[in-house]
Amino acid sequence: MSQFTEYKDLIQEGDIALIWISRGNIKAVTIDSKETFNTRYGSFQHSDMIGKPYGSQIAIRTRGTGRFAFIHVLQPTPELWTLSLPHRTQIVYTPDSSYIMQRMNCSPHTRVIEAGTGSGSFSHAFARTVQQLYTYEFHPVRYEQAKEEFKKHGILDENVIITHRDVCEDGFTIKPTDTTSAQFSEEEITSGMKQLNATAVFLDLPAPWDAIHHLDKVIATDEQVHVCCFSPCIEQVDKTIESLENNGWTQIEMVEIQGRQYESRRQMVRSMEDAMQRCRDIKRRKKEGIEKKQSLIEREENNNTTSTNTEHTQREPFTEKAKFNPFGKGIRVKEGDPGYKWKQVTKIESEIKSHTSYLTFAIKLVDKTRNETLVQECLNETK
Repeated sequence: MSQFTEYKDLIQEGDIALIWISRGNIKAVTIDSKETFNTRYGSFQHSDMIGKPYGSQIAIRTRGTGRFAFIHVLQPTPELWTLSLPHRTQIVYTPDSSYIMQRMNCSPHTRVIEAGTGSGSFSHAFARTVQQLYTYEFHPVRYEQAKEEFKKHGILDENVIITHRDVCEDGFTIKPTDTTSAQFSEEEITSGMKQLNATAVFLDLPAPWDAIHHLDKVIATDEQVHVCCFSPCIEQVDKTIESLENNGWTQIEMVEIQGRQYESRRQMVRSMEDAMQRCRDIKRRKKEGIEKKQSLIEREENNNTTSTNTEHTQREPFTEKAKFNPFGKGIRVKEGDPGYKWKQVTKIESEIKSHTSYLTFAIKLVDKTRNETLVQECLNETK
């Protein structure tokens, strides 16, 4: 059983756990009762984690300060793994991967081809959702690293087959010698090739147009097949669309995902009197500045070096001490203070913090013959 695809209640010896230290700082560890997890906040014994439910907070008292430091021990999921995995390449983040699987109608009956395993971020999401994943990596070092990672996470022997192959040159075939994880039937062993019959294809390649013409040999002929190409440049999209059209793919559409987070907060309502007082403050400070500047010029001209600060006009406060100026000056007021009027607003983050690319979708149905028997059965069911 894989922790990435099945739910688990308690932390046990040998488990792979994700330790949440702080926002944006998540570390993957293998639970060992003899080991210690060290952070700048303190050291946490693995033995204190074993037997506790996933999601538990583990706290320790720090030396010298008497304060508590804590971490959370989480069960690994594809989404959390995306945030914590070692980057071997650029990865597909959750906003993109979730949208891609939805557009390609991925389900427990889907057979997916993924070209460009990379860091394995999307592979884990596919492994949890689909029936079978055939993933390809051309780089030998990344292939070995991903294969070892899948094996350690328990998904290689379940529904993931990883193959070392350049699909642009050699296509998407899988031979018995390519992988030890593939389950071959006697017919497939005799033919020396596995029948993939993929119903969804994801291409994360520098030149996906060089691989598209190989797909006809490995996709299902009696089902609608979806393809998605992940490209960072619009020039790549242009060449990909040309190749899709030339190879019979239809309903082509390009999408760009720009995921941003929205923050809900309360903002003080500004009245007309507040705005008028703000204008009066600005006018008064401007007048004081002109008078002060003129006074300094006159003193310099008269060489009056004995002037004192008592000559300065006493400034009034920008606002009354007990009154809050919603334009930024004056005393601080806690957000939501019942003594003031507030309204609920939404603030959007100014920058996109995830890697985004262009997603090119298309559909292909190889066998377009009408199955009269199936049509009649459907009509009978609706009556």
